[in-house]
Amino acid sequence: MRVVENVIFHHSLDRMRGGLTSQVALLQRFPMFLKFTVTHQSSESPARCGRMETEHGTIETPVFMPVGTVGTVKALDSQELEALGVTIILGNTYHLMMRPGPDVLLHLGGLHKFMTWPKSILTDSGGYQIFSLAKLRKLKEEGVEFQSHLDGTTHFLTPEKALEIQQILGSDIWMVLDECTPYPATPEQTRTSMELTLRWAQRSVKTYQKMQPKASLFGIVQGGMYEDLRHECATRLREMGEGVFQGWALGGLSVQEPNETTFRMIEVASPLLPREAPHYLMGMGLPADIVEAVERGMDMFDCVIPTRNARNGQLFTSRGTIQIRHAQYTQDSKPIDENCTCMTCKNYSRAYLRHLYLAKEILSARLNTIHNISYYLGLMKALQQAIREDRFQKFKRDFYEAQNQSDS
Repeated sequence: MRVVENVIFHHSLDRMRGGLTSQVALLQRFPMFLKFTVTHQSSESPARCGRMETEHGTIETPVFMPVGTVGTVKALDSQELEALGVTIILGNTYHLMMRPGPDVLLHLGGLHKFMTWPKSILTDSGGYQIFSLAKLRKLKEEGVEFQSHLDGTTHFLTPEKALEIQQILGSDIWMVLDECTPYPATPEQTRTSMELTLRWAQRSVKTYQKMQPKASLFGIVQGGMYEDLRHECATRLREMGEGVFQGWALGGLSVQEPNETTFRMIEVASPLLPREAPHYLMGMGLPADIVEAVERGMDMFDCVIPTRNARNGQLFTSRGTIQIRHAQYTQDSKPIDENCTCMTCKNYSRAYLRHLYLAKEILSARLNTIHNISYYLGLMKALQQAIREDRFQKFKRDFYEAQNQSDS
């Protein structure tokens, strides 16, 4: 397999849209903080392997980022995450702004020190909360006014403030503030939302260029479920952010639209984004969703599913999911997954895990979460290996065949 290497600040000439001299001058005075290398490319699809390097370490892609919204991946401590092999987690600007607040995090040296996490962190900007907390916010041209879900106090988040807070957090990757368009939405509503996202992105670019950041900035493609709007947004965002954005995300997906629509939007937008930069699919998802998205060229993923579902007793295995509360596991001495080598599977039976869950023991959430995170990390490693060996389609067939098997 031929190894293809591209560093973000060495754009190939075919990526340039004229003005090469001014573009190079911009890059020379504006350093990049993320190095991304495409190491292997599938011959069967856009699926690829890559390597990201940040100040806090190396990240092999495709990668799944456990969600640590408020400075913690629920039920696990930082040492456990590191032992599992996690190399990057996600934090949330809105939630950390609400509690403990930027002043606290500034005083204590940023999010890495606050949570004792030595690896990389990506911080979402708060854009998803425009969607998820729609009843508690007022959307304006300048930004978004939130009524705190904690105490009812009013807070105003702008594209500029979102970056300022992320700088205080000290994360390695910052996201621009965007509006996550709800589903369903008319073409007119979607365009209005997309145009706001693009204006905010332009303000973010200008703000970022004035700062002294030590992190990379990612742009977010919106456009709802309309191919023409996704195409337009990706094109305009790229023209706006070339030389500044070091990664590109697809937002506004996994908002209850049909799966085939999600995948079509990826197929439309991903090829328009610079190949030499990481492509991040926000908020996805289930294991099968990740496999499908990797096949379409996506590199980075985050979702609360493995941790939230663990706390609710749903466990992922190589043969599908199991609900540990079910009576059939009352005397089951087998581990969750006989193909898994995580600490939970090495030491505890399904019967014990069912007992902990029904007894509402804290240990239930911890052991279940260890397993689910381990499963997701194992899936990413398997995807990486399949791409390196150029057998992605066989891996995909085997994955679905195994997932459809009964495992009771």
